[in-house]
Amino acid sequence: MVDVEPERFEEMVAEALDGLPEELGELMSNVAVVVQHEPGPRGLLGLYQGIPLTRRTTHYAGVLPDRITIYRRAICALCPSEDDVVDQVRRTVVHEVGHHFGIGDARLRQLGW
Repeated sequence: MVDVEPERFEEMVAEALDGLPEELGELMSNVAVVVQHEPGPRGLLGLYQGIPLTRRTTHYAGVLPDRITIYRRAICALCPSEDDVVDQVRRTVVHEVGHHFGIGDARLRQLGW
């Protein structure tokens, strides 16, 4: 386990988001990405909550933003070094963004995320 300071961890998440292809970032709509520093649900490194882009219809309006939560303690508990945390944060961010685009867990695993 490595303990990454909250501010540094948030920088890692921002860097992972900035590392997404620009065209994907432009397509993301009405989604907030947050870091939870307290332990999250057992076994989860990240969580997407919302209505994926593929399921939004013309009736999608006036709703709260979707939410991607990245769990700092869970990721830090899994990783032996800060470099591993950087890699896991990136993988987790990409995985949860994939859910925002309507990609399921099975397909994300096939793709290596």
